[in-house]
Amino acid sequence: MKASQFFISTLKEAPADAEVVSHQLMMRAGFIKRLGAGIYSYMPMGLRVIRKVEGIVRDEMNRAGAIELLMPVVQPAELWQETGRFEKMGPELLRVKDRHERDFIIQPTSEEVITDIARQELRSYRALPKNFYHIQTKFRDERRPRFGVMRGREFTMKDAYSFDRDVESAGKSYQAMYAAYVRIFERMGLQFRAVAADTGAIGGDRSHEFQVIADTGEDAIVYCPGSDYAANMELAEALPLIATRAAASKPMHKTPTPGKATCEDVAALLGVPLATTVKSLVLATDEKNAAGDVVKSTVWLLLVRGDHALNEVKAGKLAGLKDGYRFATVAEIEDHFGCKPGYLGPIGTRKPVRVVADRTVAAMSDFICGANEADFHITGVNWGRDLPEPDLVADIRNVVEGDPSPDGKGVLAIQRGIEVGHVFFLGTKYSKDMNASYLDENGKPQLMQMGCYGIGITRIVGAAIEQNHDERGIVWPDALAPFTVVICPIGYDRSAEVKAAADRVHDALQAHGIDVMLDDRGERPGAMFADWELIGVPHRVVLSDRGLKDGKVEYQGRRDAQATPVPVADVEAFVKGKLSA
Repeated sequence: MKASQFFISTLKEAPADAEVVSHQLMMRAGFIKRLGAGIYSYMPMGLRVIRKVEGIVRDEMNRAGAIELLMPVVQPAELWQETGRFEKMGPELLRVKDRHERDFIIQPTSEEVITDIARQELRSYRALPKNFYHIQTKFRDERRPRFGVMRGREFTMKDAYSFDRDVESAGKSYQAMYAAYVRIFERMGLQFRAVAADTGAIGGDRSHEFQVIADTGEDAIVYCPGSDYAANMELAEALPLIATRAAASKPMHKTPTPGKATCEDVAALLGVPLATTVKSLVLATDEKNAAGDVVKSTVWLLLVRGDHALNEVKAGKLAGLKDGYRFATVAEIEDHFGCKPGYLGPIGTRKPVRVVADRTVAAMSDFICGANEADFHITGVNWGRDLPEPDLVADIRNVVEGDPSPDGKGVLAIQRGIEVGHVFFLGTKYSKDMNASYLDENGKPQLMQMGCYGIGITRIVGAAIEQNHDERGIVWPDALAPFTVVICPIGYDRSAEVKAAADRVHDALQAHGIDVMLDDRGERPGAMFADWELIGVPHRVVLSDRGLKDGKVEYQGRRDAQATPVPVADVEAFVKGKLSA
């Protein structure tokens, strides 16, 4: 392809609202144009990358035995009401009405629609297993869309759904999709990690996230360098850091801590390690009557070590909290503790509270906690002697770097990542709600076992840029680049020799199936090179009158510091060798 026949629209500066590198570079390189908050037009250069991503995904899904179909963007609310998600999903679900005032939704995902298809079409055990997928536009009404395509409202996703006879067969389907995802991200040339993950709003009881490694990633990935253990922060198990609780060695004492409301400030004031302090967090649960009115509230006190942070996902799985909790109000805190936040603790509460201690806190002795009185903390606190054992001991904290790995094979490390894919084993979560059953060999109805598998097509584009860029622009892996090779002729519009040689190289590479761009715009060399470095084409061939007189062209990979002279006669073979390396 020639540049004069294409559309190239680069910018020297990114718009002021472009926050992250991928957003900035996609705007500057002319990949996207903003239409509204979290809504973008994909320009020709960006669309070429999306089509490359889709092509790899489609290849591997087909190879894994999945069958492509296409489900609608607009879906009737009745299906979502069957599963309860029409109400549960909240404001992220965009609800609309047609002219007859019937409710519809703009799909964020398609579990309901595919389950409806399955219950109508997969009636016998002979029809199973089946795995259907589509690549389709999705919409989630993000409260604060940001980071360009990384957290937009409209996006493209590949979602697949497997249907099986039993758990064993569903496990095989899950593993097939897991393996397909590994191949997909390997083919894309991305550094990634598959991590065990929480199932979240999708549901089910088994899932893995596929995370592209990037320093700018929103997610924390926990892994053990000495083993294959990996999980996201929400799921990573935090082992107790104290094996056995030591005997009390200090008297309990109420200690003045004027104006010191944080564990860090208290530790600094008293000259003790932060790890000797205990942090108090107060939650509440509500019991409601049939009318939805609150009839009773229970206050919970969660304790974590002063240098640790509460993991809200883990807390939300505890008995008594898993049906929903909230952070207690200031009024509730004052009513139960007689004190404002900052000086709270488990000793001497005004009203009973449910005490949950993290595993490490439950093994601590001689620790420091709030005195439930402003400007005071209690030192030398011990379980059993000074306060009753906690009502519940559980893993409720985030892991930190250096914690022991749950598999016993070393210590944990943490890196940042961007979630681009997720596989879930759903079991009967949706088939039960929607009565998606089949007749087994004995003619008896059985619920189908389901899995669902998503890949963020447009999000991969942003994630790849976050992982692959430098001060000059994007650095695409070969498999994702809008063009694999760019030919940059100096003086194309002025030199017949340069034009003829550039056309010949272009035609030869194109004949070999290489995705090549010839820049025939007649731009100055500096401006031309800057454009293609910004766009991120991984291989560049430069022709000039001076070089051709010596029988040479210059090749430079996007990551190369310097160009390599190549004989004109060898340029096609040289470039093909670079592409196959």
